Amino acid sequence: MSDDNDDDDKAPKPKSHMGVGIAVGVGLGAALGIAMDNLAIGLSIGIGVGIVIGAVMDNNRKDK
Repeated sequence: MSDDNDDDDKAPKPKSHMGVGIAVGVGLGAALGIAMDNLAIGLSIGIGVGIVIGAVMDNNRKDK
């Protein structure tokens, strides 16, 4: 039988690395916040850094 569901000809969607960057940033931010004895500030800085990391990773992938 012929299969009418040919998904092979569709290009896969590129995945964003933003989630990975935010996860890394939260981990680093939590450590920074505990070290500074202010978890809220540390997490805020970490999330900001994580967004930048994710954007850089996405930009590097698009250049290739």
